[in-house]
Amino acid sequence: MDLSIIFPAYNESNRILPVLENYYLFFKDKLKNDFEMIIIPNNCSDNTAEIVKKFSYNKSEVSFFEIKGYSGKGGAVMKGFDLAKGNLIGFVDSDRSTSPKEFFKLYKNIENNEGIIGSRKIKGAKIIPKRSFEKRISSFGFSFVVRILFNFKYKDTQCGAKIFKKEIAKYFSKHLKEKGWIFDIDLLNLAKKEGYQIKEFPIIWEDDDGSHIGTLDGIKSILNVIKYKFTS
Repeated sequence: MDLSIIFPAYNESNRILPVLENYYLFFKDKLKNDFEMIIIPNNCSDNTAEIVKKFSYNKSEVSFFEIKGYSGKGGAVMKGFDLAKGNLIGFVDSDRSTSPKEFFKLYKNIENNEGIIGSRKIKGAKIIPKRSFEKRISSFGFSFVVRILFNFKYKDTQCGAKIFKKEIAKYFSKHLKEKGWIFDIDLLNLAKKEGYQIKEFPIIWEDDDGSHIGTLDGIKSILNVIKYKFTS
């Protein structure tokens, strides 16, 4: 198995099916049977799990694991890391933000690095449509705090498209502690401490109005990052 793709999903009944269909058809064409899709519905109060179950029927490359209670996006991704069998293991948001074509670019460009992360903030990247002033300010504030606290070289830690070599993903699944939205910070901080080479790569990001992350969540995330820095 060459590639495992994990889809954490929280109340995505209105948009997950076309995403899964597009990814399945795209990677079936590119990799034949040498890939798998692992969908992790978590703490859903809608019918996301039922949609995923129906989609996975009779597809050997598709599996799902439902988490009934709260796990956070991080907990869902870590469960996916546990289950994944691919030599490369990645995750992507279950909305329309990262197309399969853009995710495939990450897969093709990991090279000798231990991991590769999508970026919306480096040369060659594009966000469609252009974000509102409020979103740009919120994103800038979060990124500024993260760079100051952790001295990261990355311009975009939160892009929901990342791929790692199998042994690195399995290591993360055993050592990451953060389950919420800032689990990416925990992941990249651990990678930095271990000396892993993680490549940042530009992607085209289709901003989705259905995002579950709002301004208040952004403020809470900044506070959580500060707390994480001084308690981890």
